[in-house]
Amino acid sequence: MSDPTRTYLDFERPLAELEAKIEELESLAGSSGEDSPDTAEETARLRHKANEQLAALYSKLDPWRKTQVARHPERPHFRDYRKALIEDFEELCGDRRFSEDAAIVGGLGRFRGRSVVVIGHEKGHDTETRIKHNFGMARPEGYRKAIRLMDMAEKFDLPVLTFVDTAGAYPGLGAEERGQSEAIARSTERCINLGTPLISTVTGEGGSGGAVALASGNVVMMLEHSIYSVISPEGCASILWKDSARAKDAAVAMKVTAPDLLELKIVDEVIPEPIGGAHRHPAEIMRAVGNAIEKHLIALDGQSPEALRKQRRERFLAIGRMENGG
Repeated sequence: MSDPTRTYLDFERPLAELEAKIEELESLAGSSGEDSPDTAEETARLRHKANEQLAALYSKLDPWRKTQVARHPERPHFRDYRKALIEDFEELCGDRRFSEDAAIVGGLGRFRGRSVVVIGHEKGHDTETRIKHNFGMARPEGYRKAIRLMDMAEKFDLPVLTFVDTAGAYPGLGAEERGQSEAIARSTERCINLGTPLISTVTGEGGSGGAVALASGNVVMMLEHSIYSVISPEGCASILWKDSARAKDAAVAMKVTAPDLLELKIVDEVIPEPIGGAHRHPAEIMRAVGNAIEKHLIALDGQSPEALRKQRRERFLAIGRMENGG
């Protein structure tokens, strides 16, 4: 059966019409209690056409369309990756200074038999949980909680896995009063100086310092249709052209997509997504993410804390350097 509750992006409208026809035919067949050869043939024909159209659409996504896919409301979030990949998860809350921040979730668990500390942005999946998690936009206490968890990981020699999906840190007055920029800087510094392996995966949006604070790892990966940028396309357009409607132009200019960032050596690996994006095949993409994480954890096994810190520092110092060493 087709999914009548699926959310379609603007560029997917022709596909939505096809899948609506498929749903109508399937409903008619179901209500009549029989599936005539003509109906079955027409349904199969439309489904084949829909699959072809889906593949065509996703084979030529421009940066703005990739941005839309990265923000898709049905895209798997941290809670989904945690349930699929982490066993015996025990959430640890609070920053021991101010309060708990639900935009960043973290704790202890087992990844394929290995004890790890896992930390990620959580956007929420419906109105209630989106409000609870503040749409994945963390306040200072969220980053201070992440620092606390990384301190614990180093104390007990545990690898850290981070999952990044945020439009950016929360820009509210209270957050600024409590030291938002300092908390982000401290979290970034803690990532850089961590004495255990740190593997970061951008699963949706990697927005600004709010993302870097959890993504300064030994290995930084991105899903194929995720984005990673210093500012949102809308924010960039508002600054450069005083017109947020030019977000599409900004997305192109900023090189926010995974292939661009791989070429610039800002990320180390792009994880391919199934045709139609991660939101259409969540189990498949989570399995691929798990395999990629396991591969890099094995590669980092046995490295000393000093070697891990040095590799991480060199990796980030190298970003932006000219090929001639300038």
